[in-house]
Amino acid sequence: MSKRVYISADYSEVSGDRDVISVLHCWAFDNLHKVDFVDMAQVYSGSVAQSPDCRVCDLKEEFNRQINASSTVIFIIGDKTASRLAGSNCKRNRNVLCSCTPYKQNVNGSKVCKHNSVVDAPIDGDIGYINQFSYLQHEFLQAVRRNKQIIIVFNSTRKESSWLPSYMEGFENVARPFWVLNSKGEKVGDYEYFKQTLGFM
Repeated sequence: MSKRVYISADYSEVSGDRDVISVLHCWAFDNLHKVDFVDMAQVYSGSVAQSPDCRVCDLKEEFNRQINASSTVIFIIGDKTASRLAGSNCKRNRNVLCSCTPYKQNVNGSKVCKHNSVVDAPIDGDIGYINQFSYLQHEFLQAVRRNKQIIIVFNSTRKESSWLPSYMEGFENVARPFWVLNSKGEKVGDYEYFKQTLGFM
């Protein structure tokens, strides 16, 4: 039976961590591996992003729903993860009369904030989606808030603790390398770890 898993990563084509995502998807979709999961971020991404008026807050609200519907959240940490700030430019908490640029529409300029008022998110609820967290930080805080199983892997063959963003403080012992060397000295994903951790033994 498929598990609902949410994968959080830097999707930059130039310096991101798509190589790890590709291996995870291969395990989930081929007939050779027993790691059977649905990537919730991949299934639902684009549902609000397709709107011509999609804002940062709309995406974060969708992330909350995707993570809530998942049993496990996988965070892929690369050497650029800690410096990624996409999603952190919301000024709504500081300025009522603020504006922002709809998602991936910089050429069209900014628009006035969609929200007439803002209320604090409940302590026992989701992370508020109107905030100045990066997308990656927001996803992590939501996973922690909702007490999801958290898997953290480095896009490396080594434990790269210096790559961890400050908001992941306290999770150093959980994080581990994604890649291992096989008997031929080739770099491969640590399939056995994921199979065991996700409960597909």
